[in-house]
Amino acid sequence: MAEQRKAVALISGGLDSMLAAKAMLEQGIRVEGINFFTGFCVEGHTHAIRRQDAAKPKRNNALWVAEQLGIKLHIVDVIEEYKDVVLNPKHGYGANLNPCLDCKIFMVHKALEWIDAHGFDFIITGEVVGQRPMSQRKDTMPVVARESGAEDRLVRPLCAQNLPATLPEREGWIDRERMYGFSGRSRKPQMALAKQYGFTEWAQPAGGCCFLTDEQYAHKLADFWQGRGERRYELDDIMLLKVGRHLRPRPHFKMIIGREEGENNFLEGYRKQFVHLRALSLEGPLALIDGHVDDSDLELAARLVCRFGKGRDAERVQVVITDLHGETRVMDVAPLSADDVPQAWYL
Repeated sequence: MAEQRKAVALISGGLDSMLAAKAMLEQGIRVEGINFFTGFCVEGHTHAIRRQDAAKPKRNNALWVAEQLGIKLHIVDVIEEYKDVVLNPKHGYGANLNPCLDCKIFMVHKALEWIDAHGFDFIITGEVVGQRPMSQRKDTMPVVARESGAEDRLVRPLCAQNLPATLPEREGWIDRERMYGFSGRSRKPQMALAKQYGFTEWAQPAGGCCFLTDEQYAHKLADFWQGRGERRYELDDIMLLKVGRHLRPRPHFKMIIGREEGENNFLEGYRKQFVHLRALSLEGPLALIDGHVDDSDLELAARLVCRFGKGRDAERVQVVITDLHGETRVMDVAPLSADDVPQAWYL
């Protein structure tokens, strides 16, 4: 009997990677999945926090895809290694702070390390020629293969017929005619193939599954770097950027204000790391202050907290302020009106 060949598939949790892995399973390849956790994934925890997202599935889509395919999934934490990709992308950013080409090179290289360590033969991705403006162009796809080190051990089943033959094709491990020639941004061919394979449900994350492609999130991250005076981050920093209403009322501090009960509960976990405020006499949000503040700043922050709580129409509201040492004080303030909060403060 011929030896069964083994491949690892980069599983993002979206439709393309699911179809690419399925195409190889159909050819008798032993497939296992790999998912790299960078901290910037859209799914993570946000759907579990906000009430408005209550109807959305509370699942890790990569794990769910692996379950649909019946394959093992390896989730690999690359948070520390990935920082250099975000901070110093050789090939630059996309429309926002998304280092898509460097990201793909990084992930394929990590997959290459994995297959070499585990005795697998090649790598599968769900890339489609022309689908992404940075990493999935006909001229950049060879860059990914070359700079990742994967070379012709990188197979893209959904668009393989548009690309040069790879090692697994030349060796007869897989049949080029049983792969596809998809191209462009249309999703119709993928949806038709999903129906053919019997898939009726799949995740559809806009812009992929990465917050760095989101304009608003990228703006908050850029502001975070500017406010801290240096380009670095930790996991807690980027998680907090996903939650709450972010305002910068003065250059030297910003506020993160919970928008609902779920976000307030999440922000509670960070109270000891930040000066924080909450209305004492009326229901309202929890707010964290990131920066150095004096009494004038605290008064402004207290008035802002009232603005976004049940006390917005009250004449005066008592706000309790807790410092980094756990000591509290109460300020009696007048809530700001909508006209007192310039749009420029919102991040």
